[in-house]
This record gives sequence, structure tokens and C-alpha cells, in this order.
Amino acid sequence: GGILIANVTIDADTAAEIVKIFSEVVIAPGFTDDALKVLSDKQNLRVIKFNTINNEKSDNKILKSVYGGYLVQDRDQFIIDESELKTVTSNKPNSEQIRDLIFAFKVVKHVKSNAIVYVKNMKTIGIGAGQTSRVDSSKIAIQKFYENINDEKQRTGCVIASDAFFPFSDGLDEAIKFGAVAVIQPGGSIRDKEVIETANNAGLSMVFTGYRHFKH
Repeated sequence: GGILIANVTIDADTAAEIVKIFSEVVIAPGFTDDALKVLSDKQNLRVIKFNTINNEKSDNKILKSVYGGYLVQDRDQFIIDESELKTVTSNKPNSEQIRDLIFAFKVVKHVKSNAIVYVKNMKTIGIGAGQTSRVDSSKIAIQKFYENINDEKQRTGCVIASDAFFPFSDGLDEAIKFGAVAVIQPGGSIRDKEVIETANNAGLSMVFTGYRHFKH
């Protein structure tokens, strides 16, 4: 089972797609009457409506238990702005790619490191999470695409986000073979030059954010 969360009102068409898969909880700020009728026909499905979250009142600290004590750290609330992106390749991303890159970097923030996210047209098409190798995360994201979407139109021209820098170019090689055309990553590796060269040779555009998410 799983939990599906939306930040917009769920309508009947969306509800019809939701009930096609096994979910145990659906959370959204609102549901149309027709959507509720569709969802209510699904057995053992819990539907929860939440109020808008006020970020100003939310706790900006995260508390985690560790052996012998607790770890307190700041919550990652960073959101990249287009003006902060640094293009490091010969090719520059176009406006649609920039839109997808920024969206992908928002998504990858919430994925456990090492994290790779593929996006096309403001839709997440593949996620690789929690691997000790960044190239393995890239491979898993691609595997999930083929398992769940497997649509050539959704793959070609996609972008990739990495929550931390690429320590080697192998993770980027997987993205190139998959059909990615643009990359967003923090930068800062001692092999940045090698990774940039790989992107240039493949005709990719790459932007650095200068900020690492690295969720654990």
C-alpha cells in the first residue's frame, strides 16, 4: 500500500486514476463531490482533507534520535530561483527545461540521498533513492520509469536532478543513455571538470545551484 498526497483539489478524473492502484490513504486540500463518490467506492481507502500549511508557523528544526542522544538540524527550506542558476556547459537550457529543472530540484530535496529524479513537462517520471552509489540511484530511477510509464514521449527530452554533486561522470552517463537533455546539480566535486566535459560531449546543458540537499 501507499500514501498519495496532492497539493490541489482532487477531481473525479484524478480520483478515477487513483483507485486503479492500491493506495491506503489519499490526502489533499480538497475533493470535489464527484471525486468523493469515486473514492468512497474503494474499500479500505482513507480520505483526509488538510488545511493549508502555514510555513511561517512550522517548526524549522528537525529532531532525530541517535544512539546515546538526539540530532537537531535545520529543516531544508531552500528553494532555488532561476537567477541563482549557473550554467556551466556550452549549451544553455531553454525556458521549458529551466522550468523542469527547478521543479526537479524541488522534488529531489524530499528524496533520501543519494537521490536522482527525472522530470518531463513538470511531471516526475523516475525516482532513485537511498543508494550508496549515485549511479545506482540513476539506474533505479530509469528502472522505475520503464516499470510504471514506459512511454517514449515522456522519456525523450527529460531533465535530471541530483541532490548532491556527481562524484564521477558515470551517473551522468546513465542519464545520457536514457535521453536526458539537461541536468541540475549542486556542483562542488573535485571532478566537476570531468562531469562538465561529459555533458558537453553529449550536448547536454547543465546548471549548478551551489546548494546541496543530501537528505538522510
